[in-house]
Amino acid sequence: MDSGNGGGTGEDLSSALGVSILSSHGSHVSAPVLSNNSVQGDINISYNCSGADYSAPAAKSKPHTDAKSVILVYKESILPEYRTVQEYNSLAGQDVLLVDRYTQLLMVEKHRRQKDRVEEISARGETLHQVLTTRDSEAYQRISVDQFFSPMGNGEIPRAVLLQGHSGMGKTFTAQKIMHDWMSGTLFASTFDAVFHLKCKELNLCTQEKSLMELLKLESSFQPAMEEVLTKSPQRVLFLIDGFDELRFSLDIPRLLLPSDSFTRAPVETTLSALLQGHILSKSSLLVTSRSTASDRLSKLLKRPQRYTEILGFSEEGVQEYFQRFFKDEKLFSQAYNCVRSNESLFAACFVPIICWIVCTVLKEHFEEGTDDHMELTTTTSVFVHFVSTLLEHHCQGLGQPVPTLLRSLGQLAERGILEQQVLFEKMQVLETVSDPASVPFLCKFLLKKNVGKKTMFSFMHLSFQEFFTALFYATTDEEEGRRKVENLLQRVASGHHHLLPVIWFLFGLSNKELGSTLTETLVLSVSPTMHTQLEEWFLRFNSEIAENHNMVDGYSLSQERSIDIFNCLYERHEEVLARKAMELWESFRPYDIALSKTDCWVLRYCFQYCPEIRCLHLTDCNITAEKLRMLKPVLSRCKELRLQVVDLSDDDVKDLIPCLGEGKALRQLHLGKSTNPWEDDPPAIARLIKSKLEDEGVRKILDSLYKQSSLGSLQLEALSVTLSTVEVLFDLFQKKAFENSVSFEAVQLTDAEDAYLRVFLLKIQKDLWPEDSDCAM
Repeated sequence: MDSGNGGGTGEDLSSALGVSILSSHGSHVSAPVLSNNSVQGDINISYNCSGADYSAPAAKSKPHTDAKSVILVYKESILPEYRTVQEYNSLAGQDVLLVDRYTQLLMVEKHRRQKDRVEEISARGETLHQVLTTRDSEAYQRISVDQFFSPMGNGEIPRAVLLQGHSGMGKTFTAQKIMHDWMSGTLFASTFDAVFHLKCKELNLCTQEKSLMELLKLESSFQPAMEEVLTKSPQRVLFLIDGFDELRFSLDIPRLLLPSDSFTRAPVETTLSALLQGHILSKSSLLVTSRSTASDRLSKLLKRPQRYTEILGFSEEGVQEYFQRFFKDEKLFSQAYNCVRSNESLFAACFVPIICWIVCTVLKEHFEEGTDDHMELTTTTSVFVHFVSTLLEHHCQGLGQPVPTLLRSLGQLAERGILEQQVLFEKMQVLETVSDPASVPFLCKFLLKKNVGKKTMFSFMHLSFQEFFTALFYATTDEEEGRRKVENLLQRVASGHHHLLPVIWFLFGLSNKELGSTLTETLVLSVSPTMHTQLEEWFLRFNSEIAENHNMVDGYSLSQERSIDIFNCLYERHEEVLARKAMELWESFRPYDIALSKTDCWVLRYCFQYCPEIRCLHLTDCNITAEKLRMLKPVLSRCKELRLQVVDLSDDDVKDLIPCLGEGKALRQLHLGKSTNPWEDDPPAIARLIKSKLEDEGVRKILDSLYKQSSLGSLQLEALSVTLSTVEVLFDLFQKKAFENSVSFEAVQLTDAEDAYLRVFLLKIQKDLWPEDSDCAM
């Protein structure tokens, strides 16, 4: 350096100040320049700080950037990360747009009573629909995401919101949707200037000490503005912490060890604990998602005021909306949704979002493979196997035991509950079989008030999952033990414990050879060959007894009520060889006043396709609706002798009835009218008939079809309106076809009568066993 410019050499400065100044291109630096804290020239400055090397160009003055503008750029920069979702089976480049998949979830902020919990866990079919409708109401304090930080009942605005939900209920999906909507300006725009997303799965991987600012992983260009927001307006900052139950470290840290600001480094668990407790940024807001197994621990840790919320899954409308979003094509949506809607067990499971996705994925695959008969697509057992595999692969972080061991312990707990008809378990009961219930994604944990204290309870997500795990335990346990357990189960059912039947149906599903291979590949489990043989021998014996009873003319016994049980076994097994062997014995099916559910009708359709010949079907007082009629159309169209009662039939539904009637049948009975309760007095005729959906066009088509039958027994038709010409057709039918029993026809009005008085009145035509006894009354 040139001493003529005053000051010492670079070496002198280096030794005196601990700073190395290196000039290039012949530049010179003098001491006065350093002492005035200003450096000029083409130079590099290198220094050491806390053992970390830092190299940077000389500081240059930058124009002041508004924090709001920086946050806007920040939103735009990370929005692509939240715009799409990667599903469990997505390949590279197959991400799905979030807005195309996300469906509103049913959330409540009310702690339910033990009675409510039991009701939710045990409900099926129409009862489940009623339960969910009740929960989706003000009485259970339904809440939506945009209301999370609104004033609570006591007027306070929460600083922390706990969003609880069982595994697969959509907590992480909801967290992503919140981030997406905030960045898009459609959520919390007037409430929060900044929302930061911390994923607990990622926090588990942090091994070095981190400050809160470092955990946010902000680009350097955003840091000054974000620091300003955190420092000057923390009340406008939201931290969204997803997956609290997945944290592998303890947050029980003494308050004295917690950092006091957002910039002090500490172990990750210490920094996170300080944020959750409000030790740092006490005025900021928190939204934390967690499974129920960790929610009580989280509630004790979180700062206050707190708001409790829980995801219950999809409402019935939500399931339908999800199917529409998934399939998009209206025809495929209708096919898929109707398929699942008709299977009440499967439809009930679809209230869990992850199962809804599994079902849609399986159906879509079959559609793409060109499978036309969509009733072949799925069984409840196969969906549950996919569900267990998916949760074990994606929702079990750090599982402390082998999968077969975990499933066996769950099966033992499930079996105990099933045999004792228990769906809620106390903590000590659970610990007898499951060593670490908090880490198991298939169990739910909740607190119930007990006198002046609280009691910890566990349950499976739904009774159907408890039944499935019981069957899985029986099917995969030691052969001798499994044989004894299955034998005991079959004996209990035979003695009247019909609540155990779903376990038997799941056992038949698990004995399907293809599904057995899936169990071996995904869960490292094998189904006992002994159980396979044991079930088949029991089934064929039971099937023979019940089929023989149905084939008897006018035969009836209590065993006939069990015929649907047999068919459910056959459906879940879903193997053609066994189905053909079983159904060759069936010539007739006479359920006799047993109300058939949509699931029953779906199962009947599957089984009777393998019946060589259907001689006789008697479906009266079985609550057959138009929807169920469509399901049974392939079966009804094949039978030779038919007794049929359909309720609430409309003109549009007649197009499905006509193929069922076919031609040349012995139509012993046809009753088309409103359903009535035999234990109650019938309503007045007009009050009943004005609710009818059947009118002149439909009645005419039905009468035309009756001309084509080989014989007619009794006819009962109820309609809203007919024309005089249709009444004439009815009288013509009386003359040309011999009815073996009575005919009853009722309508409210004659639409083409010239006399205005005759247009609104009660028309009643009856024909008894003999033609001369016909009567027409008005």
